[in-house]
Amino acid sequence: MPIKLPEDLPAFTVLRREGVQVMGEAEAMRQDIRPLKIALLNLMPKKIQTENQFARLIGAGPIQIDFHLVRMTEHQTRNTAADHMEAFYRPFQEVKNEKFDGLIITGAPIEHLPFEAVTYWDELEEVMDWTQTHVHSTFGVCWGGMAMINHFHGVPKHVLQAKLFGCFRHNNLDPASPYLRGFSDDCVIPVSRWTEMRQEDIDLAPGLRTLLASDEAGPALVSDPQHRALYIFNHFEYDDDTLKQEYDRDIAAGTPINVPCNYYPENDPGKPPLNRWRSHAHLLYGNWVNEIYQSTPYDIEEIGS
Repeated sequence: MPIKLPEDLPAFTVLRREGVQVMGEAEAMRQDIRPLKIALLNLMPKKIQTENQFARLIGAGPIQIDFHLVRMTEHQTRNTAADHMEAFYRPFQEVKNEKFDGLIITGAPIEHLPFEAVTYWDELEEVMDWTQTHVHSTFGVCWGGMAMINHFHGVPKHVLQAKLFGCFRHNNLDPASPYLRGFSDDCVIPVSRWTEMRQEDIDLAPGLRTLLASDEAGPALVSDPQHRALYIFNHFEYDDDTLKQEYDRDIAAGTPINVPCNYYPENDPGKPPLNRWRSHAHLLYGNWVNEIYQSTPYDIEEIGS
């Protein structure tokens, strides 16, 4: 089944061109099934790029997805056109009375700040508490995952001396997990962050289980059954050239930055990077969607009851 998107959303054309099944409102109405209602709380500055990345992953499976775009109520983005935000996004305060099968909370380029110093932290705490009564399963990504594991369990983030930047091999610590169904014993994940979560801190929080971890990059994917949540601190959703865009941006700005590890062939930025994470990215998000489908109430209003 395809993912349902507004036909004038840029992701609709991008994903259809890539061969992803997408459908508009009229076509979706002809199918007598209940699609999964999944929202993206998009905190990234490049909204359209992030929309494409997550829609591509959750729309690749056989289940129809009703995709919703949500933003923080008062925070105004400076990197995406206002008419795009007005046309496709709803502020959280307008959707908080609705129920959702799934919610993705993205990363944000604010990891250098203490959580409490983020201008929209109070509302984000409201969102995270709201997921416990209005969302069946929540997926926190990078800073979004760090925010959630800190909010629910008090796990601190730690500032790194240098940016962890590149593609790092991660070990599969729980092959029996339904979220890792089909995973190899190890996999490569793009990483781009100045902070980390440490396994010894996660171990102090009862009920958490680390599913993927790297000897170099630390814990990456953590399951939190108590809060019906997954936290991933790295970027399976990245496009082939996302790390390249970040590297080129820093070079152009004169910002000191290392060549991303294990990304370019022969470590040469003049060569096109290779995508070695795409298949596992689809597995993870496909497994997440499947777990939602298998366990969410048919009557969406029963979520949280």
